[in-house]
Amino acid sequence: MIKEKVERNVFQVVDMHESDDTAYWRGQSYAKRIETIEFMRKVVFGHDRVSERLQRVLTVDELKEN
Repeated sequence: MIKEKVERNVFQVVDMHESDDTAYWRGQSYAKRIETIEFMRKVVFGHDRVSERLQRVLTVDELKEN
């Protein structure tokens, strides 16, 4: 799990055409990529407080035969 701490005092500008990030991320597992995307989403947009409070409810009902 990625620790949710961001160093906000570090800033770096990188030319995307000269970056070798593509090779790095292609070498990572799908789970690691998704985990990182979720972390980045939380950093940018914050935690989704609405869905944290909503509860999923599932009801199963028997069908009556005619």
